[in-house]
Amino acid sequence: MIALREITGLILAGGRAQRMGGVDKGLIPFHGRPLIESAIEALKGQTGQLLINANRNLAQYSTYDYPVLSDVTLDFSGPLAGFSVGLATCKTPYLLTAPCDSPLLPPDLSERLAGELETSNAQLVYASTEELNGKIWSQPVFCLMRSDVADSLNQFLMKGDLKIDHWFKDLRTSTVIFKNSQAFANINTPEELKHLESIAS
Repeated sequence: MIALREITGLILAGGRAQRMGGVDKGLIPFHGRPLIESAIEALKGQTGQLLINANRNLAQYSTYDYPVLSDVTLDFSGPLAGFSVGLATCKTPYLLTAPCDSPLLPPDLSERLAGELETSNAQLVYASTEELNGKIWSQPVFCLMRSDVADSLNQFLMKGDLKIDHWFKDLRTSTVIFKNSQAFANINTPEELKHLESIAS
């Protein structure tokens, strides 16, 4: 059984947030507190330690007393750039990733992904959700990976490909299906922010 102390959590707050007008999403107020605080609250009890991946407002993120990591190249090249710097810094056998803009994260995310990682002998396990119509949607930025996939990721990024699902094809992967799709809902527009605030209240 994978112990919590063996898992480092990585909160992804390094995006450009173009659909939100370019604001730093991790600092957007959600019920009066920056979104990053919801992510920290959701993950700190599911991991042994936390890292924050951010490319702007580093001083503000550092006030939370967790290491703040910036992408190697500050061109906002997506979650895989965050994965890469997280794996380079991670001192534990496993890295759990989640974006900063999904404030309703399930409390058993780490536990369920870790269970599947062990039983399936996968290198990486990601979350999926089942909609009311039965359709399954992958949620690839919510994943638990072995820290020794770092070389695979760096070789993949050297090809210039940034698509997360393309990298997954290089690995042994599995998924865990969560019934509550709202738990992984993220905020890309002001309307989605209002909607998730109404659900959370």
